[in-house]
Amino acid sequence: MLRIIDAGTGEVVEAAPARRGLTRVEAHAPGLDPTALRVLLVADLLVRALELGGTPVWGLLRAERPQTELRAAADTLGIRPLEDRAQAGPGLGERQVLHVIAEGAAAPDGVRVGVAAVEPARPAHAPGEETQALLGGDPAVLRLALLARPRREPVRLDAEALAEAGRTLGRWRRAVAGWAREPSRPVPEEVRGRLRAAWEDDLDVPGVLRVLRRVENEPELPDGARFETYVYADRLLGLDLARDLGVLT
Repeated sequence: MLRIIDAGTGEVVEAAPARRGLTRVEAHAPGLDPTALRVLLVADLLVRALELGGTPVWGLLRAERPQTELRAAADTLGIRPLEDRAQAGPGLGERQVLHVIAEGAAAPDGVRVGVAAVEPARPAHAPGEETQALLGGDPAVLRLALLARPRREPVRLDAEALAEAGRTLGRWRRAVAGWAREPSRPVPEEVRGRLRAAWEDDLDVPGVLRVLRRVENEPELPDGARFETYVYADRLLGLDLARDLGVLT
């Protein structure tokens, strides 16, 4: 069961208190900047985690400015589309509402999922300038750099952080492509349990990444099981870890 710390009360709540009951995930992104993208990314992770647990989810975007550029940036980052809150109409009888907000921002009643700021690596001279610069490389590298820090801690996307994410992503994609050549093996239940325990504990994505690093280096684990583990975890992470299948010679 996914549990979230409510930023409004500090209490731990169940993200889906009613089994099979609809949960609404509403992302609040007032502008186009890296922090707004991080808010949308956390909303995307929430939707993915709830779906993996069998919970029906309704994802919405509440934005105060024209959404075209914001949605294009989100799509580039691999964030699945969210419905426009202004056009969505009344609720659909959801049993839980999760408002994903930047820390310190106001939100309507409901559980508040706080997201810390992305600290600028360099001054931006125009709205959206830093966001477009960050999206100029491999978007999955930016996504991994954002995932590597707990969502309630600020993250600084400097050259070192992006380079480290790039090295990790490249190594994992090459490894997954190599492991895919071996006979498939199921994800070990102990590993599956550790992955789920991490993301169900206040969406601890860095904990998920730590599990993958351990799986990468576990000498007794068959390569086919490593492959299935990474593919399974990528249903949450959205890093396209199997992108290079068939590319290696």
